[in-house]
Order: sequence, then C-alpha cells, then structure tokens
Amino acid sequence: MSELKTLPVKIIDNIEKVIIGKREVVGLVVTGLIADGHILIEDVPGIGKTSLVSALAKSLGLNFKRIQFTPDILPSDITGFSMYNMKTGEFEYKPGNIMSNIILADEINRTSPKTQASMLEVMEERQVTVDGVTYPIPNPFMVLATQNPVEYLGTYPLPEAQLDRFLMKISIGYPTFSMEKKILEIYRDQDPMSSLKQVADAQMIIDIRAAVRSITVNEKINDYIVRIVAATRDHEQVKLGCSPRAALFLMKASQARAFMEGRTFVTPDDVKGLASAVLAHRLVLNQEARLKGVQYSEIISEVLDNTVIQIK
Repeated sequence: MSELKTLPVKIIDNIEKVIIGKREVVGLVVTGLIADGHILIEDVPGIGKTSLVSALAKSLGLNFKRIQFTPDILPSDITGFSMYNMKTGEFEYKPGNIMSNIILADEINRTSPKTQASMLEVMEERQVTVDGVTYPIPNPFMVLATQNPVEYLGTYPLPEAQLDRFLMKISIGYPTFSMEKKILEIYRDQDPMSSLKQVADAQMIIDIRAAVRSITVNEKINDYIVRIVAATRDHEQVKLGCSPRAALFLMKASQARAFMEGRTFVTPDDVKGLASAVLAHRLVLNQEARLKGVQYSEIISEVLDNTVIQIK
C-alpha cells in the first residue's frame, strides 16, 4: 500500500521530464487515471497534447494505440469488424484500434458524428459490440482524446452524450517565457521521450483504482456534490445542466485527489478544486449567454460561491 501512495507523484514527476512547467495539468491527468475516467484535452496545435498522452502511456508501460481521427475514418476502424474465414467457414472478429490499454483519440472532433458515436459504448461499458457479439476491452483502460477549439475549420462539435462520458476536460495552455526557454534547452540535444522510463504497470493501476474507491465520502460531502450539480440545472444562463453522471464523476475525482494528498476521506476543497474541470464541459448555455460570451468556468465559479456545505 505504501508503494501505491507514492505512485501518483512518481508518475507526475516522470511525465514532467517531457512536459515542462505544467505540473497542475499533469496532476489532473493522473487524477483522471486513478479515478478510472477518461480525459478530453482541448487546445491549439503544437501545445503538447499528444506528447502528454504518449508520456503517460510510456510511464505506465501499458499497451498504447493512437487513433488519428479524420473525416474518412469509419466506426469499424475503431471497434473492429467480422471477416469470413473460408477455411473454417465461420466469421472471425478482427480487433479494431480500440483494443488497447491507453487510447489516444487524436483530434477526435475532426471525424464525423457517426464515427464519434462509435466511442460511446466502449467509454461507458468498457466493451465493444460487433455483429451482436460483445468483446471486453483490456484492463486497465483509458481514453485520452484531444481536440482543437471548435471554431477551427473542419471540426465537428462533440455531442453532449459523448462529452458527458469524459471525466474531465482540461487545457494545457502556453508555457511561461522561462519554461519555454527551458523546453528549448532540454530538447536541443535529445528527445526526452526516448529515454523516459516505466514507473508503473497494469496491476499497480488496477490496485490504485481499487484503493481510490475505498476513500471515504461522508453524507455531507455527497449532499454538497448533489447540490452543486443541481444548481447548474437551475442557473438562469444554462439551457442544459449537469447530469447525475457528472455528480458521480465529481465524487470519483474527489476521491482520487484525496488519495493523492494522502488522506482517507474527501473534503469540500477536493470538490471545489475539481468542479470546473469535471463539470464545465457538460453545460449547454442558453442563446443569450452565448451571445454575451459567458464562459463555462464562470458559471461553475458562481455556483460554487452560492453553494455552501451543510455542517449540521
């Protein structure tokens, strides 16, 4: 158990050898990993989205596949398909690219809605169904999807049902001046990714996810989470608020943060610290709010300010 307690920090430190100056972002990705959730990373090209996912996979030593989403990619490319074997006289399943532990769904919003929808079952139920036959996905499993901002040409906005399956949506952001100089220095003579070492394995991730689920969440914290989520549905600028799945994900993410900080119980600060990353991308603003340019994070901040945890 002592090894598991220090594992998240080891993974973060290892990834930081490649992703410079973004410890908070890397921490959120590791939080999503041990909470058994999927992560959506939205940012401009060249910011390090793909490198972040590759560094995570290499740190864990797990099977890793990158799916480059393009307008012509088909659902069968992802889930697999059945092919008739003339020797046996039977149909055989040919696995798709989704059959791996860590999946990088690169530029997921550049493919068609039909292909996007092929990810729904596997992200929720950890299985794929082809021609009526269900096939389990390897364990552990995690999807890390990247997307360009929706206003970019050639993008298809992800439907609400798919956005709701991501535990968190995060952004890496540009590095500071000093950090960008450090990146140039580190990458000048070699690529740090080539020398990145494995610091975990599949069983460790399975065990740490089980440990996270054992973190205590008392009734007051549950009440706090539910009232936060309910408040998003009643907000005057919100057309569609957060779902019950959002409340469940916020609880799981809070358990993961508590574990990473060495506690056996969740505090209100865990919930507050993760609320924006877990909830903001699930909101659908009304037309007036969109015209005013209201930010999703502003709505969550307002909800948190107006929701007080019940002590008694």
